[in-house]
Amino acid sequence: MNHNITHLHPYPFAKMAALLADSTPDPHYSAIKLGIGEPKHQPPSFVLDALHENLDKISLYPSTNGLFELRQTIAHWLEGRFFLHHVDPRTQVLPVMGTREAIFSIVQAVIDHQCDDAQPATGAQPTVVMPNPFYQIYEGAAILAQATPYFVPCTADNDFKGNYRAVPTDVWARTQLLFVCSPNNPTGSVMTMEDWEYLLRLSDQYGFIIASDECYSELYFDTAPIGLLQACAALGRHDFKNSIVFHSLSKRSNLPGLRSGFVAGDAEILQAYLQYRTYQGCAMPIPHQLASIAAWQDEKHVAHNRALYQEKFSLWMAELGDVLSLRMPEAGFYFWVKVPEQFDGDDEVFVKALYEQANIHALAGRYLSREVAGHNPGQGYVRIALVASVEESREAIRRIRALLEV
Repeated sequence: MNHNITHLHPYPFAKMAALLADSTPDPHYSAIKLGIGEPKHQPPSFVLDALHENLDKISLYPSTNGLFELRQTIAHWLEGRFFLHHVDPRTQVLPVMGTREAIFSIVQAVIDHQCDDAQPATGAQPTVVMPNPFYQIYEGAAILAQATPYFVPCTADNDFKGNYRAVPTDVWARTQLLFVCSPNNPTGSVMTMEDWEYLLRLSDQYGFIIASDECYSELYFDTAPIGLLQACAALGRHDFKNSIVFHSLSKRSNLPGLRSGFVAGDAEILQAYLQYRTYQGCAMPIPHQLASIAAWQDEKHVAHNRALYQEKFSLWMAELGDVLSLRMPEAGFYFWVKVPEQFDGDDEVFVKALYEQANIHALAGRYLSREVAGHNPGQGYVRIALVASVEESREAIRRIRALLEV
């Protein structure tokens, strides 16, 4: 058995299950689930039609690098969305079975324990830098690749994006991979061009790869977020050196079960990653690929999806903002909520009260974070995912207001 498995933390939802194991929700209320970021809006019917129409192709083995038509569609989408001059569908795009498995496996593929630069005389392990709070796959992938996670706290003091200028030079010197999540899960903060330029200069100086998790990039309110490849192109880095991005149809198109996403960027990294994936045996079924082509080619359903989230955020801000500390995110579908004073700033106490007294499922912020220098940046916050319907949102607001006004 891989001994590194013993170093993995329980998943946040396992921690929530343990916290609520002895709790009973108010039987007068039906459950409203706002804890898991699983989209509940209707998936586009034309994508489901494409999937159904091509089910006969399930009998064919898919290639690891996917259909050229899918890679070409993705390349065109990237060019249009992020103002890119050219993306080569043959070398700079790789379809994947959802970004979760891709984020995990890219770490296994790129971490190099033979690299002298990453293992100085101290014998330190390679480092993977990541935001804190974070998507736990970043940490788990690093641990199983025998790399050391380094957490950059995302707090109100740094607009919940992380102060990368505070990372010591000796950490950057042994860093092989930097994870950035923009728009951020759970805080909803977005990287600016200035932020990206700073990280790209660090990458040039120290030679590490920047891996940008952009799964929430299409769920914005006013201005479309700048992506890593867009920043590269603006700086004349059209080869996207040491830069890769992850995108998915899960949030953009309400298709989490399709398990369809892609990795794009530096062709040299993707060539090695494709070889790794060939041995890993992860290839998207052809019906899923053909349905994905239909999804990436259409923007109308994405705009409709954004409008639904905008309606719910506006509703929550208007109806609950006077009694609950709601910070409007720049993008995404999460509220990163500061715990009310009446719960002593304790996120575990607050989520238990929401569950027991209102039958609302939310997620304690501390479960998405790690303690750094005696402080857990998620402690005192709760993540609320606005994935339920508008009607359920109205009911959740009514229950939370009643809870807070007791």
